[in-house]
Amino acid sequence: MIKFFLMVNKQGQTRLSRYYEHVDINKRTMLEAEVIKNCLSRSKDQCSFIEYKDFKLVYRQYAALFVVVGINETENEMAVYELIHNFVEVLDKYFSRVSELDVSFSVSEIHLP
Repeated sequence: MIKFFLMVNKQGQTRLSRYYEHVDINKRTMLEAEVIKNCLSRSKDQCSFIEYKDFKLVYRQYAALFVVVGINETENEMAVYELIHNFVEVLDKYFSRVSELDVSFSVSEIHLP
């Protein structure tokens, strides 16, 4: 099960976040900071799956944007990795060459289920 979905820039600023479980605002801020630090500090040669606390992180980098998905232990990492790619392809078609600005200024137009 997907716990959260984040889009983050290289500076560590969250551009889009969606939580599928209730998380307090204060805990969200701390969680996002830790997750972002873990993902951004990894090299391109390292695996895109990270075990973190009681869940896993799956992330992909597209130019200056990182897409990070938090999942539970039973979820298939490769399926989520493909989901991220499909999501970015849809954004690319919708915005015709998606960029960080498209995401940050059009968040209200993007509705994640």
